[in-house]
Formats: sequence, structure tokens, C-alpha cells
Amino acid sequence: MAGTVDLGRWNARLAELIAEYEVPGASLAFLHEGEVHEFAAGVLNTATGVEVTTDSLFQIGSVTKVWTATQIMMLVERGELTLDTPVSQVLPEFRVADPEVSKTVTIRHLLSHTSGIDGDLFLETGRGDDCVEKYVEACADLAQNHPLGVTQSYCNSGFIIAGRVVERLTGKVWDTALREQIIEPLGLTHTWTLPEDVLRFRGAMGHVEGGVPAPVWGLMRSCGPAGLICARPADVVAFARAHLGTGLLADPQAMWEPQVDIPNPYAIGKQWGLGWILDEWQGRRIILHGGNTIGQAAMLWAVPETDTVVCVLANGGHTAAFHHALATELFAELIDLAVPPVLGPPDEPFETDVERYAGVYERAGSRMTLTVRDGRLSLYNEATGALAGMHPPMEFDLVPVDDVTFVGRPEGEPQWLSAVFYELADGSPYVHLGVRATPKIA
Repeated sequence: MAGTVDLGRWNARLAELIAEYEVPGASLAFLHEGEVHEFAAGVLNTATGVEVTTDSLFQIGSVTKVWTATQIMMLVERGELTLDTPVSQVLPEFRVADPEVSKTVTIRHLLSHTSGIDGDLFLETGRGDDCVEKYVEACADLAQNHPLGVTQSYCNSGFIIAGRVVERLTGKVWDTALREQIIEPLGLTHTWTLPEDVLRFRGAMGHVEGGVPAPVWGLMRSCGPAGLICARPADVVAFARAHLGTGLLADPQAMWEPQVDIPNPYAIGKQWGLGWILDEWQGRRIILHGGNTIGQAAMLWAVPETDTVVCVLANGGHTAAFHHALATELFAELIDLAVPPVLGPPDEPFETDVERYAGVYERAGSRMTLTVRDGRLSLYNEATGALAGMHPPMEFDLVPVDDVTFVGRPEGEPQWLSAVFYELADGSPYVHLGVRATPKIA
């Protein structure tokens, strides 16, 4: 019966799910009918066998972006800037490769992933308190992935720039500002950004293919505002719970206002708000965000209508399929809510002209080569840049669902990925895969 939580069952069920999806360890917390419940299973590191506890810290990855967006919104509510303030007004030194974008890109563009700035620049700028400042200086060479404001493409760089805006307006390093604006006011004891702080707790290690510990523990400090928070799930739930009331913002719902449609609505949600990803399940509004670092993955969902929040953190394995399976079961049990199924191939084969999509698609951090073999569209995707060695290339066929929508499944993966081909208003061809728009260059 929906609404009745069998806590003993979930202790066992989490362990069963991580075994099914080859996840070394996971931790789960959810808010239901005013109470927070916590669960843990598996190990933090396959090399040490240290068990996961509910107080263990995992990397929450890009869920951090909702925190950085919240910091910005707190400054907006204080009147220190508006969503439509140009970044250059706060950071006169700010530059990207396009001089017009340098002058006109706004805070709203950054928080809604519509700036078009190439988003996957992962750059080591040192461990010092000036690392974000140095990163933003290095953005001077970043090209446009798409023209300003015309579509949505996930942009890590934009959130690091937003973090620098926070630093300029607060006069504090981003990590310090985060503590003073959010972590301490909410009384969060297990939320940290620097490895020397995480070391004081039980910290999860990421795992790559085969359950092997990742070659490095985490990303460079310069990526902080885009994805370096480490936390236990209960702290992440407390953060999201504050967004369901007025614990941090006078008007948290301003962050739920749709800013742009996601061209591929089958991947993680239908629209982007300010920081939050927006979706609708059976007519109920869902606000959510996910995160991936090197061998760790996080998901956070909130259903404002019922004050339900779920956070699950994992350290490897088939995390996308694991998260979806857990959410499907848990939301049905808690609030009788059906999670939409993952888009897969159609029941009857769909025929379309696949030759038109063949070619090379490229942006910072990724190159995709699409070829036609025996009438089927095949994708070869390779990481480029700083993370090239962390992710092996992927190759798999794309199966048409309709004229523009395709699905594919890398070998060994239980869950399908979706790709949508589309054109901008000027006719430029793109593919939208992994919440990123990638232009066709050849």
C-alpha cells in the first residue's frame, strides 16, 4: 500500500539492487510524511572492503549545481544582481572566444545551460583559493558550442563562472561562501568540498569498469561550483527540503520556472529551470538533478506536491539503471507515483533515412563519429581533453524510434540511451545526447 514504508524491507532491498546492478556501495535517504529515513549497503572501496554507512560521504557531482544556483538566487533576492545581469557587469575581466557573448551572456544563461559556451573544459588550475579565478581566466579561449540562448546544452564551465560570480559578490572563496550561505544555516554536518575535510569521515571511492577503484579520487578543485560537493544523502535531502519551503530562499519556486525545453526530453527531464531539471510524472511536478564524477553517481528527486524527497548515491556499476530501478520501486511505494519507463526500441521496426545523420559531431570533451553500416546508424563516441583517459570509447548502433529520435545501448549496459537529431533556426544540424547539444562539423 502506497504511503506505508517497510523500513526493514528497504534495508534488504537496497542490498539486492546494488548486487543486481553491480554497484559496489550505495546510500539512500528519503523524506516521507515529514520523516527522513536512511539506508546503506555495500562497500566504500572494493580494495579495502570498508562498509558503507548512512554517514558515509559520496561525491554528489553535478547535484552541486543546484547548490551553486541557490547561492546565486540568494544574492538575487538580496538585490546584488538580477538573472538578466550580464556576467561582464559583475566580472569586467570575463572573456570567452566570442566577443559579443563575452559582453552579453547573462546569469540566466549560465543557470539554465543556454549560454552556448563549450561546457566541458576540465582544467587543473591548482589547489589554491584562486583556482576558480584562474579557471575563469582560462575561459578566454572557449568557443561557442551553439549561439547564445538558442538551445540547451549542459555547461559545466557556466557553473564554474557562476561560482566566480559568487566569489566576487561575497568576497569569499566559493567553498567558504557555500558554507556560510547554505551548509551552516541548514546545520549540515556531513557536507564538504575539499578532500582534506572528507578524510575526517568515511569517504566513498569511485569504481570503473569491472568494479576496479578509479585511477583518481576526484576532479580538480577548479571544478568546485560545478560538481565537488561530497555529502551523505540525508544532508542532500535536507538541502532539497529547504527548497520546498522558505528555509533558504523567500521564493524557491522561482528556480522551478521553466527556462528552456530540453531538445532530448527522454534522457533526464523535459525542461531546465534555474539549476533544477524539471519533469512531470503523471501530472505531478518533479524537480531533480543528477551527478557523475569519476566512478561515482548521484540522483536527487523532489515531488513538491507531497513534500517527498529522495537522494541515492552510488560508487560505480550500472548506476543509471540502478537509479531508475530504485526510483521506480520507491516512488510507487511511497506515493503511488509511476516513474516513466526508459525509452527503448519501438515494438515494430521504424524505417527512416539514416544516411542524413552520418558524419562527425564534436564539442569540447567529446567527438562522435556516426557511420552507416548495413543500413544501421552506428555511433563511436570518444572523450577528448583532460578526461580522455578516464572514459574508454563507446561504440554502439542507434535504433530509430521516429524520424529524429534514436536509442542505443553500449555493450554490457542494461539501460538504453536516447539521442535526438535536430536543427537550429538557422538550419545548423545537431545531435542531443547526454543532455548536451553537439554540432555536426563534417
